[in-house]
Amino acid sequence: MTAELFEDMAPEKGAQTVMAPGAMLLHGLARAVDAALLRGLEDVIASATLRHLTTPGGYTMSVAMSNCGPLGWVSDRSGYRYEALDPLSVRPWPVIPPCWMDLAVEAAVQAGYQRFQPDACLVNMYEPGAKLSLHQDKDEKDFSAPIVSVSLGLPATFLFGTGSRSDKPQRHRLVHGDVVVWGGPARLAYHGVAPLADGEHPLLGRRRINLTFRRAG
Repeated sequence: MTAELFEDMAPEKGAQTVMAPGAMLLHGLARAVDAALLRGLEDVIASATLRHLTTPGGYTMSVAMSNCGPLGWVSDRSGYRYEALDPLSVRPWPVIPPCWMDLAVEAAVQAGYQRFQPDACLVNMYEPGAKLSLHQDKDEKDFSAPIVSVSLGLPATFLFGTGSRSDKPQRHRLVHGDVVVWGGPARLAYHGVAPLADGEHPLLGRRRINLTFRRAG
């Protein structure tokens, strides 16, 4: 099935799905500004190239990653953490594009979180077969701010669980322009992405881009 058909089958823009207390899927919220988001993407990855990080256990991630904002999330054999400098260039990460920041703040407000000011945005690129194992976002200093996650490109199956890894996660189909926000009682929910199915998106080809905004510092 093509990416266009997935988007035709998706709920209309403006629809909302409550995934759990504190967690909401905002269908199609980013679609109207996707051109601006993708222009920002080109600028960010030109300054901080995508790379496959190594986990503390020595595993190479299938997802290619970069960052923008005052802080960037990094991983290597010494652990997971946030750093102010890109380890590859030893320069500050590029700034978060204004249109990205506007979208993140708007999404947070729609999900019930006021005054969200992210200081880190992870840029993840998935190609067919790439996945993200179930995990918690817990490297931040303060868990009071939500996570805002924007999906662009190929559709993906988002796995969203609870605070217990043993609980079976929900499966949500995310298409181009969908935004997920979770915080409050859902802030430490386990989540991940199932292996990306092959396909062709009219704007991003055989790729999915995920922008994840956080308050890290």
